[in-house]
Amino acid sequence: MKTITVKSINDSSKSYQYIDNGEPMRGGVKDVFFSPDKKYVVAIFRDKLDFNQKERLQKITNHYLPQIQKKEAGDYYLNEVFRWPTDVIEHNGFIGVIVPIYNSKFFFKKGYETSDLIQGKEKNGKWFAGAKFRNPQFPLKVANSELGDWLSYFQVCVNLTRGVKKMHAMGLAHSDLSYNNVLIDPVEKSACIIDLDGLVVPGMFAAEVIGTAEFIAPEVLSSKHLNKTDSNRKLPNRLTDLHALPVLIYMFLLHRHPLKGGKVHDLDTEKDDLLSMGEKAMFIEHPTDKTNRPKLAQGSKWDLPWADINKLPYSVTGPYLKTLFDKVFIDGLHNPMQRPTADEWEIALLKTTDLMQKCHNVSCEQKWYVFDNTNTPKCPFCGTAHKGTLPILDLYYQFKESVWKPENHRLMVYKDQYLFQWHVNRNITRNEKITPDQKVPVGYFTFHNNKWVLVNQKLTSLKDVTENKEIPIGSMVELTDGKKLLLSKEDGGRVVVITMANK
Repeated sequence: MKTITVKSINDSSKSYQYIDNGEPMRGGVKDVFFSPDKKYVVAIFRDKLDFNQKERLQKITNHYLPQIQKKEAGDYYLNEVFRWPTDVIEHNGFIGVIVPIYNSKFFFKKGYETSDLIQGKEKNGKWFAGAKFRNPQFPLKVANSELGDWLSYFQVCVNLTRGVKKMHAMGLAHSDLSYNNVLIDPVEKSACIIDLDGLVVPGMFAAEVIGTAEFIAPEVLSSKHLNKTDSNRKLPNRLTDLHALPVLIYMFLLHRHPLKGGKVHDLDTEKDDLLSMGEKAMFIEHPTDKTNRPKLAQGSKWDLPWADINKLPYSVTGPYLKTLFDKVFIDGLHNPMQRPTADEWEIALLKTTDLMQKCHNVSCEQKWYVFDNTNTPKCPFCGTAHKGTLPILDLYYQFKESVWKPENHRLMVYKDQYLFQWHVNRNITRNEKITPDQKVPVGYFTFHNNKWVLVNQKLTSLKDVTENKEIPIGSMVELTDGKKLLLSKEDGGRVVVITMANK
């Protein structure tokens, strides 16, 4: 074991150290070594890089990194969403990058419930995207304590969408967005995008890899036989990220692949994969063409119940996400320009979390489900019916004086649920730029004396419009069918109209 010192090629005054014990961690193309204090790793490419590859790394570390650092929410992106390379080094003619160490929450504490096989290993997204590692009968089941519940994966997906949104805003594309290049911790509701040293810079640095098999966009696979200089050859770019991102979202929420169904295009397995994910790609839940429906008899028993699209159709993710899944896997599957943006996915995910209900079955593994807009809601995962009345709050905004219009945004109520400023005022956007003050609840809902009520904690102009009555801070207002509440008189303040379901 020895300590090696390496020099930065971005700044000759900087140097780094790493421990070489003769057995580095081996990534796809790099050998990875820890610094003595384990605050960063030195990842050295095994093959020598050409001038363009080296210049790409320098651009990523000394041009794009400062762009993130200097902008609003920089700490959020660099500490939570990205493991962004911070410098480029050279050692014995080989190029490497300096990358901050992963947060400890992205390493398994227990791993498998039946062994310590992956204890201490990275929480690679693949562990959480598939169904078998959560199947109670599977011999190598990931510990329940590290799986999180269904609501956890919505925030995981929000972090991923924000990471893609940020890259695209800077004119970058990931090129290999997949479950192999994200780390997630469902318990902490965290996600982190890794392997950012191969970013696509349009007009300057093209993609060097076409991606990971299950996440490659159909147009890339369909044209992979063409030379890279052929104008008809499609390489990873912003639009291919907008295919890979929803594949990730679909897999983290439904634990199956949106294109891997039962349709066979060729008896040669390799050719069949190329066709089924490329030019012949079809959504397994296409509403009118059912030829690619999964054949459960041919699948693995460990993938149930998630593989059964009749039992758990993609509509369980709610109306906002279903609409976007239709856009990307039907309209945009072979027409990249139709694919929703990362920003659209973030908005849909957050609006869906406002439709969540707690399952009344304490043994339900998912614990949450999306309200299905019926008068008799029930959990799709365990079948437990909702008990008691259920207040639904539809949000309205002031279109003009005395004219209020619906926002296509609902807030479902459950006991001890909080109300936040982003619900109260449409000028406050729930994104990564939210301030600490805006994260403080302004009220909460509870079931008090057999009545649903909203307790006002911080709202200075809450008013019961139906009864023309002010609701002072520290008091409460009952939620009843048809009641209208003005949440705020400020510019952008909303009115909510209450409907009682499951009466």
